[in-house]
Amino acid sequence: MQRRVVVTGLGAVTPVGNDVATTWRALLAGTSGAGPITKFDPERFRVRFACEVKGFDALSYMDRKEAKRADVYTQYALAASVQAMRDAGLSEGGFVPEETGVIIGSGIGGIQSFEEQHHVYVERGPSKISPFFIPMFIGDMAAGIVSMRFGAKGPNYATVSACASSAHAIGDAYRAIQYGDADVMITGGSEAAVTPMSIGGFGNMTALSERNDDPATASRPFDKGRDGFVMGEGAGVVILEELEHARRRGARIYGEIVGYGSTGDAYHITGQPEDHEGLQRAMRRALRDAGLGPGDVQYVNAHGTSTPLNDPNEIRGIRKVFGEFADQLNVSSTKSMTGHMLGAAGGVEFIASTLAIVHGIVPPTINQIEADPECDLNVTPNTPVERRIDVAISNSSGFGGHNVTLAVRRFEE
Repeated sequence: MQRRVVVTGLGAVTPVGNDVATTWRALLAGTSGAGPITKFDPERFRVRFACEVKGFDALSYMDRKEAKRADVYTQYALAASVQAMRDAGLSEGGFVPEETGVIIGSGIGGIQSFEEQHHVYVERGPSKISPFFIPMFIGDMAAGIVSMRFGAKGPNYATVSACASSAHAIGDAYRAIQYGDADVMITGGSEAAVTPMSIGGFGNMTALSERNDDPATASRPFDKGRDGFVMGEGAGVVILEELEHARRRGARIYGEIVGYGSTGDAYHITGQPEDHEGLQRAMRRALRDAGLGPGDVQYVNAHGTSTPLNDPNEIRGIRKVFGEFADQLNVSSTKSMTGHMLGAAGGVEFIASTLAIVHGIVPPTINQIEADPECDLNVTPNTPVERRIDVAISNSSGFGGHNVTLAVRRFEE
């Protein structure tokens, strides 16, 4: 019999807050995290704004020597993991190291370190490349550093599936506990890609919004005037725990993760098939895994990127999966506020989905200025909605044709 898996800890570093409580308040207030880029001089770039993390202090989570040897994406991941473990009441122990694992995804990894060290190579030669360059930029290092911080000796790796990376991480961690490979998992994702190469690359492929004159309204999922996503950064980490393990120690339980669907499009490197067919299958798989029907879900945290292609395609896919129940759903995209956090997006959005259940509030999709008739579901425009939510699903997709849906349910004994 598969074991039940519950959520007992949350941690986040986002463009709208450096912890979960601040981030959640900002999401309900409809606060945009977008503004002019400050991490480098963007003057020559076609896109000059992003959703940056603000006021983050790595030294609150690691000493100066550790911070100097860690890329920003690892710093964010460690910070969110420390927060989540504290929130779960596990930061000082209470778990068996060999039965505790870490899966933290990242779509891009340590690209800031890569760019900085390449500049060193070009300007000063190969002998000046940092001996810490490799562990600073490889995509699994966040998971490794977090495991070392807590002595977690169970399953330990990174997932890399572009913008579905942290959703895959949470799904894999859920499976690890279900099938007895671990009792506790530290899982989610991290990204720090507000860098010249990332902004230049995404900008030149015309994936990013170019509303340089009005960054705060640039991320507008489901709006008729959307013109691309806004780059975000940060980390979202959750603690998943086997139910009996959580009960024995009297843990607070936020919700129960009950479904995981993972599919591939086999279609195009950046595009999607008609009506987001691959994501439809991910949603159906997650519902089937959870033993739920379309009428059991109240909230969908959509992938909702604010791109011309994704948004109507995803809405049509949701409508096909939920059929007669589709118009009863609240759908929203928290990317309207955080921007698209790439490999960290799924982690932060799973947290938002879980908190929506806990508090009975659907966070809004802000910047709904002119409704797109092709996005014809209730996208919770501009204002949060109070509603009892028993089941929420969170959708993630990534370049390369990766799709993930996670289902979380109100915890009941």
